[in-house]
Amino acid sequence: MPGPPDPHELVERARAGQQLAVARLISMVENAGPQLREVSAALTPHTGGAHVVGLTGSPGVGKSTSTSALVTELRARDRRVGVLAVDPSSPFSGGALLGDRVRMGEHADDDGVFIRSMATRGHLGGLSWATPQALRVLDAAGCDVILIETVGVGQSEVEIVGLADSTVVLMAPGMGDGIQAAKAGILEIGDVFVVNKADREGARRTVRELRNMLHLREYGGADAWEAPVLTTVASRAEGIGALADALDDHLAWSRKSGERDRRRSERVRREIEAIGMEQVRARMEQVRGGDALDVLTGRVLAGELDPWAAADALLEQSA
Repeated sequence: MPGPPDPHELVERARAGQQLAVARLISMVENAGPQLREVSAALTPHTGGAHVVGLTGSPGVGKSTSTSALVTELRARDRRVGVLAVDPSSPFSGGALLGDRVRMGEHADDDGVFIRSMATRGHLGGLSWATPQALRVLDAAGCDVILIETVGVGQSEVEIVGLADSTVVLMAPGMGDGIQAAKAGILEIGDVFVVNKADREGARRTVRELRNMLHLREYGGADAWEAPVLTTVASRAEGIGALADALDDHLAWSRKSGERDRRRSERVRREIEAIGMEQVRARMEQVRGGDALDVLTGRVLAGELDPWAAADALLEQSA
């Protein structure tokens, strides 16, 4: 039987534009297999060039349609595009509907577009736990722009701001998004706001209310970025060019102001912390599999140790 794939060879093939290699690498990071460390080491030197854009909003605002229209616009501007569509998982099987990939099927034959649906697998925050590693794969593969579309789970989807260089918040008229935005803290994370389905009744009112709420947002001085409010009809690609322009403007501002570097530094900090916590959890599980925890539990019950001292002893044994 053939041995496991060579991560360095897969990375080189991905960098040469082979979509099968990109898919294989994302599967490897999603499955957290034994080669994950080697894959990460092979990818890291080739990352940092992509503009990561998060698209979020309540269910039904047209995120998938907007993402597909934005892909078309970016391809017209000769950008290589990666899309990570994060789908809700079944709480029983861990499977995802993966409907976004179906809806974006018009790009299936375009070698300049890579679309991957990822299941959240129970992870809160609207993102898959493997999303940072998948971003690294698409970045190393030469994508100019990477679009992350979240599942749209309301208050918890603010997690997208931790991964994106630019965050687009989508809303729609008649859906009560204004109240939801204020409640979820969405106003604090958006770099560009879009009222989609702007051909519907109430669109002007939604834009006006959103702009009024944004006026209450605190900005960091005269040179701070002021989030624009745009209107689109994504199903007809109306307003998508203006959205792409706004994203280019935000990228230019964030580079000049240092905001992009700050966000990326925080992104890596969180990733390192998450990996460290996962390693601690794995070691604790190994200890739980033995009798050390039972022994310490007995000592606490007997009054020989307090729980804090027992926890210290458990950590020492798992180190």
